[in-house]
Amino acid sequence: MTLTFPLMLLGAYIVGSIPFGIIVGRGLFGVDPRTVGSGNIGAANSLRALGKTGATLVLIGDVIKGVLPTALALHAFREPPTIVAAVGLATIVGHNWSVFLRFTGGKGVATGLGVLVVLSLWGGIAFGVVWFAVLALTRYSSLSSMLANAAVPLALLLTRAPTPYVLYAVVALGFVLWRHESNIKRLLAGKERRIGSPKEQNEPT
Repeated sequence: MTLTFPLMLLGAYIVGSIPFGIIVGRGLFGVDPRTVGSGNIGAANSLRALGKTGATLVLIGDVIKGVLPTALALHAFREPPTIVAAVGLATIVGHNWSVFLRFTGGKGVATGLGVLVVLSLWGGIAFGVVWFAVLALTRYSSLSSMLANAAVPLALLLTRAPTPYVLYAVVALGFVLWRHESNIKRLLAGKERRIGSPKEQNEPT
């Protein structure tokens, strides 16, 4: 473990904390996504608050937050898998509990995907396949995100990814489930809104 490790974690956390949902919403559309739908700053709620263009910009920004610190740790600093995985988790912690938003934030799905594509291309492919398949079948964004993340540890095991990357995927899944607690309750109660439903813009997700 290098002396730069604490600084790398801090830098990853700060990058992860950048609230692209609010930057894009307020800066380009004059809308704070926290005042619409679920109040979440991620891409799913940005679709309701800002439309497809705004949601796409938020999604890109949130994915890049995960990519940059992780890629720097892996390729620029050539850190071992344990440190790379820790840096990736720090970006998700930043997104979920942003220092710029009084330690509130999003659910970490897009930022986690950004981390994942650096760690394992196969893991990223597994995520994408499951996410699109579940969304096509159910139109539940939350369920798609949770099941896609659940597929990642298995994909990493099957492709013989380094053990720290597998552990990263397990912890990241735990974060996703934790942040989707309200969605899980609504899914079980049959009250979760589907993408494209008539009342979706006025319902939490």
